[in-house]
Amino acid sequence: MTALLKPDQTGITEAAALLRAGKLVAFGTETVYGLGADATDPVAVAAIFAAKGRPRFNPLICHYPDPASPFSHVIPNTLAERLAEAFWPGPLTMVLPRRPRCPVALLASAGLDTLAVRVPALPLALDLIRAARVAVAAPSANRSGQISPTRPEHVLGDLGGRIEAVLDCGPCPVGVESTVLDLTTPEPVLLRAGGVALEPLEALIGPIGKESPRAGPARSPGQMESHYAPRLSLRLHATEVGPDEALLAFGPPLAGAGTVFNLSTSGDLIEAASRLFEGLHELDEAGRRLGLARIAAMPVPQRGLGRAINDRLTRAAAPGRDQK
Repeated sequence: MTALLKPDQTGITEAAALLRAGKLVAFGTETVYGLGADATDPVAVAAIFAAKGRPRFNPLICHYPDPASPFSHVIPNTLAERLAEAFWPGPLTMVLPRRPRCPVALLASAGLDTLAVRVPALPLALDLIRAARVAVAAPSANRSGQISPTRPEHVLGDLGGRIEAVLDCGPCPVGVESTVLDLTTPEPVLLRAGGVALEPLEALIGPIGKESPRAGPARSPGQMESHYAPRLSLRLHATEVGPDEALLAFGPPLAGAGTVFNLSTSGDLIEAASRLFEGLHELDEAGRRLGLARIAAMPVPQRGLGRAINDRLTRAAAPGRDQK
């Protein structure tokens, strides 16, 4: 049975002890709930893959308690140092070369010579990582390919009985995963849109390229074509909706849906990002309960956090996803 730990010193101490003992503990961050394990323990890292049913080629992000700590495991460049000063703690992940004696398990980086690192902004998450005294590998705390969790009940519904504990950190304020930048190439490359919009990043470090399809292994999480999927199929860019559809609305909702979840009635992209996964969870559950055929998603502007929202929706709608 999975324990739900309170967000107090007792809960933090218990969760940290479990991590040091090689157990899996889910915890909230500002982005989504992560499924944490001691990143230096290969058996614990392997347990993450087993609990999630996660493909072995998909690397994990390692979480640290302060902006200096990641650079003991990876080799920074000037751009990485500038980004860390400006955006850590926060929803930005950087992919950098592993140091020669980096203690993080190779499985956490899918055997690559790089490592994805970040410093979360939620105080409870930082308290947990400090108390654990290890780098914490933590992908989203859900079955692989399914909707990312933004509340403890989402984690328990998906992974209950498969992990040791969940530290209740309340709802996640950002609500989409971190932005991921690859800084191992001559020009920075955006591997995943996320909680930090592209515009402030480019204002600080200049132009950022976008990842092109590659034949080799993924260098960060969130690059699988089919991902973040509800059990109901998802129809994008809906300009009309039928009574057999659940509607994921943005702004004034379309009329005629079987049930509706509005990401933001005012069209606020920050609010919409914070509610995206909650909305997919709710519509998936309500739609299946009501016997609806699919979820229809209204268009979201491709600017600011809209890029992250559209990236998640596109992956959730991709063919070939697991709908079990």
